[in-house]
Amino acid sequence: MSVLVRSGVGPLCAVARAGKCQSPGIPVAVETREAPSSVGVSRGLRARGLTSTLKGYYVHRDMLGEKGDFITSPEISQIFGELLGIWFISEWMATGKSTAFQLVELGPGRGTLVGDILRVFSQLGSVLKNCDISVHLVEVSQKLSEVQALTLTEEKVPLERNAESPVYMKGVTKSGIPVSWYRDLHDVPKGHSFYLAHEFFDVLPVHKFQKTPQGWREVFIDIDPQVSDKLRFVLAPCATPAEVFIQHDETRDHIEVCPDAGVIIEELSRRIALTGGAALVADYGHDGTKTDTFRGFCGHKLHDVLIAPGTADLTADVDFSFLRRMAQGKVASLGPITQHTFLKNMGIDVRLKVLLDKSNEQSVKQQLLQGYDMLMNPKKMGERFNFFALLPHQRLQGGRDQMNARQSKPFASPVAGFSELAWQ
Repeated sequence: MSVLVRSGVGPLCAVARAGKCQSPGIPVAVETREAPSSVGVSRGLRARGLTSTLKGYYVHRDMLGEKGDFITSPEISQIFGELLGIWFISEWMATGKSTAFQLVELGPGRGTLVGDILRVFSQLGSVLKNCDISVHLVEVSQKLSEVQALTLTEEKVPLERNAESPVYMKGVTKSGIPVSWYRDLHDVPKGHSFYLAHEFFDVLPVHKFQKTPQGWREVFIDIDPQVSDKLRFVLAPCATPAEVFIQHDETRDHIEVCPDAGVIIEELSRRIALTGGAALVADYGHDGTKTDTFRGFCGHKLHDVLIAPGTADLTADVDFSFLRRMAQGKVASLGPITQHTFLKNMGIDVRLKVLLDKSNEQSVKQQLLQGYDMLMNPKKMGERFNFFALLPHQRLQGGRDQMNARQSKPFASPVAGFSELAWQ
């Protein structure tokens, strides 16, 4: 059986198995290549099934686009990435136009999104001319990193490769910006950085819990005793260590928690508080209201998560209330707000009109309109996707670099996307 767990949670499972609670299975958090016992629900399936170096879904294939299992917003319309590029420049300007600008993307897909962002940077080169820009991509998939390199560099300058180094690949983009690849966010240099996580957090493993008359019980995955090659869901017979992540005032009867997301948010928060910058998160999600969202996709269709682990994309909606809680006290947060609202505030209608007016081909106009509808329609991606941001506290309170010429006190300029975009 090829079921996986992410590193970092194995000890939780080990404690559960070694302690008084002898589970019939393994929590979603345990690594098991030939596990005779159960696994904690999504963590087990997703970590082994998605990022295993042996058969991991994300590690050995390009799952994006029409031929893959799902299509992301950057693959739908160039406008999406262009508006995000404007967002980063807007925030860079609002926080004093630092001389260094690290653009860091977590899980860059095929590189389409960061490519669209860099095109905006080139078009606004006069604004960024005194800024030292570099790109840093956090990617565990060798397959996707090669696709990203081709998208961003066209290999006009030979890539430097060193599999043993934390920076396992280096290159130069088509516009002359240095780009580096890492497997872990901790290896990215600390500095004034703007972080992007688009459809990143929804693929991290989660622990699932069900409320029972005996209290919270973690949902495990076990081998069906009646059919040896079939998996099934079971409840842990007693409390498990992962229960520590459940809030005392939780009112839902079924929840999903993602410790890995909390660790990453804490790291981003520390970095932003220390060196400035911002983080923008865009993903499927909710604000602490949904229950069972764990699902699989294969060939653009829903797929049973218990069938053929490692052959489908497994995902769970992001709980933004959890992300906000993990950032609390370190940095300020905004959102979540719907993708429809964010893109509307960023001026998507104006940009669409410009592109339609420039185009003479009916097929291109049709493609632009279809892409707009997919991004904005509430019944499609418009309300399913949400935006969330992490910012230094002083960004919202006003700082030395945000002085109004007519005022002696600093003021905080609105954050684009979360309010209407306004160039200073």
